[in-house]
Amino acid sequence: MSSLIIASCVILCCSFSSSFRLEKLGALKWDKVVHGNQTWRLITCIWLHAGVIHLLANMLSLIFIGIRLEQQFGFSTLSVPFCSGSVLSSLFIQRSISVGASGALFGLLGAMLSELLTNWTIYTNKAAALITLTVIIVINLAVRILPHVDNFAHIGGFLTGFLLGFVLLLRPQFGWVGRKHLPASARVTSKHKAYQYLFLVIAMVLLIVGFTMGLVMLFRGENGHDHCSWCHYLSCVPTSKWHCGN
Repeated sequence: MSSLIIASCVILCCSFSSSFRLEKLGALKWDKVVHGNQTWRLITCIWLHAGVIHLLANMLSLIFIGIRLEQQFGFSTLSVPFCSGSVLSSLFIQRSISVGASGALFGLLGAMLSELLTNWTIYTNKAAALITLTVIIVINLAVRILPHVDNFAHIGGFLTGFLLGFVLLLRPQFGWVGRKHLPASARVTSKHKAYQYLFLVIAMVLLIVGFTMGLVMLFRGENGHDHCSWCHYLSCVPTSKWHCGN
């Protein structure tokens, strides 16, 4: 059985719909993290869900999105994006709890995009693959601009997964893979392209700076909306059918 399916079963055992119960079990809540020294909530909130529909949607997405990447790179590599998204969510969602693995799932989508870009030379039908994946990502982000949906966790997860993909999902070039068929005296192609190393360095710098700034702002008790007056539209767009409130 795929370890992704096992992870989904673990999520199933930890799903509760009561807000009070979710908070007790480790849901993400800003004041608990900042003033209650409960940093562990940044991790535990991923394993909790706000109902059966929320749970099933994440389980199915986890299986369909993650299986290809798991087969190629292993579950241990893909487990890193599962811890993403919570910091950005805490900076912008401070008056309610947040739960779910959606940020981690968007991390996998981001990793798929960066994996395609950093391993660009070994893919066929490059343009079709890039367009298809981009459309899927845009649609998934767009449909989540609804009330009571924590799109900041999705965006944070996507950005983290996107950058981590450049670091963790490098694949050797075909010329290097086929070196075993060459005589010992033959010139061997380098394992990775120069642009792959460049992407890796830039991504590492952005990850370190981004997480450091995010954590510093979080534990200083800052509100992300104070630094970005339009960012609330990323999580909810008011219409005649609903209002976003706080």
